Amino acid sequence: MADRYLHFTGTAPGRFLTRRLGLPQPALLRRWSLETPQLEGPLLHLTAASGAGAGAGTGAQAGSGAVAGLAEVLAGVGLPVVGRADRPGAVVLDATGVTTAAGLGDVHAALHPVVRSLAPGGRVVVLGTVPSPDDHHQAAAQQALEGFVRSLGKEIGRGSTVQLVRVPGGGATAQGAASTLRFLLSPRSAYVSGQVIELTDATPEPVTDPAAPLAGRTALVTGAARGIGAAVASVLAREGARVIALDVPGVREELERTAARLGATPLPLDITAPDAADRIAAAAPDGLGVLVHNAGITRDRRLANMPAERWTSVIEVNLDSVLRTTDELLKAGTIRRGGRIVATASIAGIAGNNGQTNYAASKAGIIGLVRSLGPRAAADHGVTVNAVAPGFIETKMTAAVPFFIREAGRRMNSLSQGGLPVDVAEAVAWFAQPDSTAVNGQVLRVCGQSLLGA
Repeated sequence: MADRYLHFTGTAPGRFLTRRLGLPQPALLRRWSLETPQLEGPLLHLTAASGAGAGAGTGAQAGSGAVAGLAEVLAGVGLPVVGRADRPGAVVLDATGVTTAAGLGDVHAALHPVVRSLAPGGRVVVLGTVPSPDDHHQAAAQQALEGFVRSLGKEIGRGSTVQLVRVPGGGATAQGAASTLRFLLSPRSAYVSGQVIELTDATPEPVTDPAAPLAGRTALVTGAARGIGAAVASVLAREGARVIALDVPGVREELERTAARLGATPLPLDITAPDAADRIAAAAPDGLGVLVHNAGITRDRRLANMPAERWTSVIEVNLDSVLRTTDELLKAGTIRRGGRIVATASIAGIAGNNGQTNYAASKAGIIGLVRSLGPRAAADHGVTVNAVAPGFIETKMTAAVPFFIREAGRRMNSLSQGGLPVDVAEAVAWFAQPDSTAVNGQVLRVCGQSLLGA
């Protein structure tokens, strides 16, 4: 369903009226396409020196505590990298060297002069590091960056976004951050803001063909007939993957149409079936490079009025089938080394939702799965495990939501609009990249920085 308010605020009368009434003024987001593959404007590279105090150590050159090799990685993003710019399209501030409260002044000194001049739809990425359990001054300074980033994301406006990326401490290098920075500093991350991404020290795999990074890999997407699942299948196919599109037999015709459009293989299958993992393995005899758990259902009702069947069916589809098939496919070796598992959580699993105790429990369970399994799957199988947590995404399901609830869902985020299925799909594709090896155990909210939850 079209967001008429968004289009109205893009007109001169709409801008005037909403400004006078103090109403939200969402900006039309710049998403990736062949015509708009990059942001507009140069990339401004700044560094905050370690504990030097306000105004010191900022500039385009790496300073004390800076991430080694960052300039080289930024050069591969596709934007011209500069030390000064009147209207930057993106800003990367290396704050890994900030170890004291006084050093936070350098963050202010670096970004205060440039946030107002950032181009519409621009990007701000702050690089930090993991708060130390042994140095409470460093931990305080680095944790402060999270509050700073989340707050700046809520005030920056004009369709711009702000993120914090934590690189491993102790001689950190930018090598593992390359795929993350490419994603965050591009139109692909249009509906991602206010997020904290913590990288591991794993060595990334090389990308043979940047135009088709998933070439030679088989990707299976559940719930792929329509909506977010169909968008995920489409973006993975665009990235070069051979896609197997799975959905329940009841939507076989729609699944086959989606698969035919993408050149994918349809797999009509109930993911809760006892032999689901065996049938998936049979459909991918050469193994899977990417497994996307997207299938999910809702059976909303307040707990006092919720019969056991509504509870059980949601837990079975959204969580138990994910746990079971993941375990079996990992054990059988169907998911190859270097593979990627991406599950679908939800902001409901983070913030809760009235009438959705079953759904929120299942999606919070996905978060627990990712955080626990991610490190062990990497160590035992060479596979990463991550999740996307969508917010209000414009689909047929949300189009059926009552008007006032739908409008609240659209406006209650820093970008003041709903996301599109492709926004979730782009995040999944980032997790799936061969050089995203250092991205593991992460839950990325694709919600425009929803005002609900953390």
